[in-house]
Amino acid sequence: MAAAHVSMPGTTDTNLAFADYSLYSNLSDDELMQLAIKRSIADAHNSGSGTENSKTPIALNRPAARRRAPPSHRPQQQPELAACPANPPRETINPQDVSSVSHFVTGYGKRIVAYRKYDGSVQVAPEPEEELEPIAKAISEGDVGSVRLLVKQPGCNLLKPNKDGWMPLHEAAYYGQDQCIKILLRAQPGIINQRTLKEQTALMIAVVREHLACVECLLENRADPDIINKERETPLYKACEKESPAMVAMLLNYGASVNKSCIQGWTALHESVCRNNVEICEMLVNAGANVSMPNMYGITPIFVAAQSGKVDALRMLLKNGADLNSQAADGATALYEACKNGHENIVEFLLSQNADANKPGKTGQLPIHIAAQRGNDSNDLLTFGCTHKNVRATNIISMLIPATSKARVRRSGISPLHLAAERNRNDILEVLIEAGFDVNATLSEGRSMMYEDRRSTALYFAVMNNNIDATTMLLKVGANPNLDTFNPLLVALRQGCIQTVTLLVEHGANVNANIPTHPTTFPASVMFCIEYLTLLKYLMDNGCDALSCFNCVYGSNPHPPIKTRHNPRYDPDEAVEKTCIQFCEVISTENFSRWAGPIIDMLLDYVGHVKLCARLIEHLDSYHEWQCVKEKAKPPRPLMQLCRLKIRQLLGINRLKKIHKLPVPPRLIKFLNHQERERDF
Repeated sequence: MAAAHVSMPGTTDTNLAFADYSLYSNLSDDELMQLAIKRSIADAHNSGSGTENSKTPIALNRPAARRRAPPSHRPQQQPELAACPANPPRETINPQDVSSVSHFVTGYGKRIVAYRKYDGSVQVAPEPEEELEPIAKAISEGDVGSVRLLVKQPGCNLLKPNKDGWMPLHEAAYYGQDQCIKILLRAQPGIINQRTLKEQTALMIAVVREHLACVECLLENRADPDIINKERETPLYKACEKESPAMVAMLLNYGASVNKSCIQGWTALHESVCRNNVEICEMLVNAGANVSMPNMYGITPIFVAAQSGKVDALRMLLKNGADLNSQAADGATALYEACKNGHENIVEFLLSQNADANKPGKTGQLPIHIAAQRGNDSNDLLTFGCTHKNVRATNIISMLIPATSKARVRRSGISPLHLAAERNRNDILEVLIEAGFDVNATLSEGRSMMYEDRRSTALYFAVMNNNIDATTMLLKVGANPNLDTFNPLLVALRQGCIQTVTLLVEHGANVNANIPTHPTTFPASVMFCIEYLTLLKYLMDNGCDALSCFNCVYGSNPHPPIKTRHNPRYDPDEAVEKTCIQFCEVISTENFSRWAGPIIDMLLDYVGHVKLCARLIEHLDSYHEWQCVKEKAKPPRPLMQLCRLKIRQLLGINRLKKIHKLPVPPRLIKFLNHQERERDF
């Protein structure tokens, strides 16, 4: 006998451990269950978690089977060495001593009653079982002779339901006793369509239990095939759910309504299409099923077939006149849903039947958008591996490209390139680029405003994801790195990715980029790489404006205290006062002040005569090691430094990058590129 396990609301699970097995091995199942529950409730009571007034509803889908009678009381014998009695006696419960009654259902389906007394103690007992009527017992045992005799007795009431609303006819349908059904209906024909508390007729129960002979018997006796249950499901719907062509044919032959829908608008045809049962689908269509009937969400059977990848059912529906381009409540078409779920064969078939690939949903997106975004996320592809999923996704994209209007894509306000870059779909990105999609397409204003940084290009998505491969692909085919409000170079600098920064700068990214919403008197790019001196030097070598870092409105005069700046969106006063942030303010913050000396030293290599403001001098005076930097800034600057700056200005950054191809001494090239001496950064 397995150890009993009890689960109750408000208590912890209790197991009779293996060590206790010998003590309880001679208990019956009911006694063992009672003891386990009693212990559980006692533990809950001791820990302060009461069980008063807690109730668990009991859901019954079948009639109560014949149950074993509870064991009789046994003499109270205490083993001398036992920790507890082997057969604990059951106390008689006095209703006058009970303050409340709680009902429970155990994990094994046992129904239990807990009686809480006025003294606080709790007593547990099995719920009193409903005694089976003789005729119900005879039906459950298949005793046709006894049923025939019982229905003739004067005291036999065939209309009397049990507490779940089950009559003898329901019992007979449940147990598949077609002979008993005939006897009951001859005796009382009016019970044919009586329903249980769950509004199930005998016909519905027989269909669910797949008792074909009972179904036939009930229909022959004029059972109504269109009476619905609580979920508004008909017997025909349940027969389709069970995928039983024989029952479906039988119900249709007896006039079952083929277009009745359940509580969510789902018809029998929806259910059969979902299960790809073409035989039943054809039977329903021949009986007059509406192939374009929508459910409450506007989903038609053809949409269900495309969504679940059922190509055979899809062919059958189209052959019978289903609307290929019907749209659900959210505007999605069958093609859109097939792309969303990665059903390559469905997409191929729909396109071969001239499905409209330019029909947008309510979001404005086309099937190619959803394929680029979610083509290889479908659950049915999870077992095939990433490589196979990617192949399917790219195949779907390849099929959609010739059927999709690029003008319609532009009107949607978003390119599939955006979605592929956002989801790191490099393979799809490559296919779209080869197909000629505009790599500089920008999001519409409405879509761009959905992002806090107001991003607009596919390149921005790639850089934001630190996807170097995607960034490389886009830049190689002409992506402009300066179209976004917040320059992608600033994103790369913030991430500290030298490879992405190099790619962007080599393809023309603005090294002097600023942030429109947070104006500064110096390039914002400098602010993002103060902690990365290697990146800072790279920017300076490529034309970043170092001179602006030394322009201070206060000069040698005392600087006001640095204000803590708030987000203008939440600080109205700050929104009015839009003063530009100065370099000396940024470098004076706690995070950057310890880098002031090396940073100023580097910037001085890229400027001529400058005058340090009072705050920069204050920083350089704070460390003895930085005095050499202060001396370096004093005029006059060396002539060689001034000549280098002039030459760089005259040549320009683009020519400087190609200077190694000119007949110029290598030493001069190093000097112009600030490589004449090694630095430790």
